[in-house]
Amino acid sequence: MRIPAELAGAIAARAEKQPGLAKAAAELSDTYRSREFASPALKTAEQRLAYLMVRMPATFAACRRALDETSQTVEGFAPTSLLDLGAGPGTASWAACEAFPSLKVITLVERDAAMSALGRELMRESTNEALRGATWTQADLSQEFRAESANLVMLSYVLGELSAAAVERLVQRAWALTKQVLIIVEPGTKVGFAAVERVRAKMISIGVEIAAPCPHHEQCPMAAVGDWCHFSQRLERTAEHRRMKKGELGHEDEKFSYLSLTRIGAQRPAARIVRHPVYRPKQVQLTLCTAEGLKQTTVTKSQGEKYKAAKKAEWGGAFSIFDF
Repeated sequence: MRIPAELAGAIAARAEKQPGLAKAAAELSDTYRSREFASPALKTAEQRLAYLMVRMPATFAACRRALDETSQTVEGFAPTSLLDLGAGPGTASWAACEAFPSLKVITLVERDAAMSALGRELMRESTNEALRGATWTQADLSQEFRAESANLVMLSYVLGELSAAAVERLVQRAWALTKQVLIIVEPGTKVGFAAVERVRAKMISIGVEIAAPCPHHEQCPMAAVGDWCHFSQRLERTAEHRRMKKGELGHEDEKFSYLSLTRIGAQRPAARIVRHPVYRPKQVQLTLCTAEGLKQTTVTKSQGEKYKAAKKAEWGGAFSIFDF
């Protein structure tokens, strides 16, 4: 996966004009490696541009994957309106527009005025009409805020910045503003998953339907064994991205946790793959989340079509075509 070429170009053009980005990027990467929150305070122009270079692509990849998995369970979902809460530079909106060309109206709510301004600049250069015409609102999500309801509402990398009480209020408000689907994306850490799991438990208790990733509404079996449910999306790095992160690989893997909630129903799979498939000679070992808990299954070459499907299986993907 890669970010849209026009977005990558807009970011690169700004990076070329800004000295001191390498140092800011290194500091930002160190912050993410050493702490467990979603977004550190970005106080300078260098820090904000460094965020675009080293974090926006990874966040885009996680959001896009969550959107793609949701679209597979919510049949026919083609939202025309999006509400992006805690939008930052608009990362989730870019991902949503790529996932859903049906989008016509986008509203973004962000607290940081400077980040909003940067996000507006990037969107004005897009060829996508919905992005160019997007409406930006400045508001603190830990307080009361006004917004119009939308088919699709997104909260990406936001919950980790708020207190537990503020998270509960925000999710309730976000759900009230959701006409069809609400998607929450957080870092794939124990802390990020814990925030998502608390929301999951609360929403199930009030009768809200899960669209993804969970194949059921039972207690999370990962949490029950002290593990955490998260997934990984591979992202292609540009040459500038590699230089900023001082990396040799042409890709990076973004770990994330997510939850999609629906008002319009979902066709959940019987199981979802919750760890990397293990490939051995003539067999594939899968760890599956099911309504009966976690299950280990080994698919062998002798099982024909099931084996072919298992070889193509990905961590985070559905596994529902065959009995297991």
